[in-house]
Amino acid sequence: MEAPGSNEPVFEEFDPASDCDCPGCVHWRRVLPPSRTGRHPAAHRAVVLAATAGAALGVTQAAPAFATPHAPDRPHLPAADEPDTPQGDKAPLHGPGGKPAGIKAPATTRAAIIKRAKTWVAAQVPYSMNEYWTDGYRQDCSGFVSMAWSLPGNEWTGSLDQYGVQIAKDDLQPGDILLFHNPADPEKGSHVVIFGGWTDYTHTYYIAYEETPPRARKQATPYAYWSNSARYTAYRYKGLVAGSAGSDKPAEPLATPFPGAAYFGPGANNKYVTQLGRLLVERGAGRFYSSGPGPRWTDTDRRATQAFQQAQGWTGRDADGLPGPQTWTLLVTGKGNDIRTGAAGPPAPPSSSHGVPGYPGRAMFRPGAHNKYVTQLGKQLVKKGFGKAYTTGPGPRWGEADRRAVEAFQRAQGWRGGAADGYPGPETWRRLFK
Repeated sequence: MEAPGSNEPVFEEFDPASDCDCPGCVHWRRVLPPSRTGRHPAAHRAVVLAATAGAALGVTQAAPAFATPHAPDRPHLPAADEPDTPQGDKAPLHGPGGKPAGIKAPATTRAAIIKRAKTWVAAQVPYSMNEYWTDGYRQDCSGFVSMAWSLPGNEWTGSLDQYGVQIAKDDLQPGDILLFHNPADPEKGSHVVIFGGWTDYTHTYYIAYEETPPRARKQATPYAYWSNSARYTAYRYKGLVAGSAGSDKPAEPLATPFPGAAYFGPGANNKYVTQLGRLLVERGAGRFYSSGPGPRWTDTDRRATQAFQQAQGWTGRDADGLPGPQTWTLLVTGKGNDIRTGAAGPPAPPSSSHGVPGYPGRAMFRPGAHNKYVTQLGKQLVKKGFGKAYTTGPGPRWGEADRRAVEAFQRAQGWRGGAADGYPGPETWRRLFK
């Protein structure tokens, strides 16, 4: 790191534990006289170390200061999603006993990058700035990317960019990285993650592979990151090569993208409502559905969605029962909390309201239907001012006059197309009798 307006490297001294056994400390304890100040040998002799390390490693940048945990700038988010991301110095690969290991070839494919990242996630590699995994890479965020990119050494956030080319957000593909290095103050927030693919068509969430306390993880993450989002830059590895046919496809299969808010809510009737209901049932919402789930949005879908949102600890507008991108992402990726068995959940609609029974079901309002609910529906439509279609009645037999009256009421709610088909669903019924 260089201070603004100066070519002189800046170093930070610190007081580590006296029994530090990192390779640097071991070396300097052997060649330097005992420190009278109690300072870290490498920091006490910073200029000598920088010159020696530069000659030995063939690099021009000074050794970086250690990054410390950054303060989240989104305190309303769950603390588990806000990692601490300190990192170690630039260093060669290490083998058993802290000895430098062999050099790896830099050429790689997207599929290979994601495959290597997944090995650390599967092994639950614990986070450490000082320890090295069996493959020789340091167990922090930059060591993780160095490993996935198959770099010849352990880089840090201040040097990873030299192995990549900067790209735009819309060009991101699995195997690329999102990097934030704060040159003015490396201790504040510096971090790097591997991009694994978008989770939705809005490109607001993606799958991130990262090494962060307590261990390597894969998680749906808001673009560009939970904190300091505007300061992340996308890079593509320079050594990327095309694989054989089919081997360079994204290793992270994208879940069904969030189709948009318009596909959910009163009047909606489409395959995504069915998919939502089935996902909710898998997460513990089965007790809300007496039948289905089906393609037509009902208050049952709203209540089940709200129960799932509340299970995440959300309240207010964040738990309104209408799925947004984050609710959808948690469902399709299997993330987040399940609905607790036995939880009360949102209150069910009353069985009666002002003497009118709750919504009796769609089968009561179809050609050939003959029941008391058709009469009640017609009388309420007339009462609300939508009785122009009736020449006689209303009566218990469903007819075209009933359908036209219901359609007029639905259009008055601002609904169009299939949402105003003239057949009352739960939301039409609720609005008519509220």
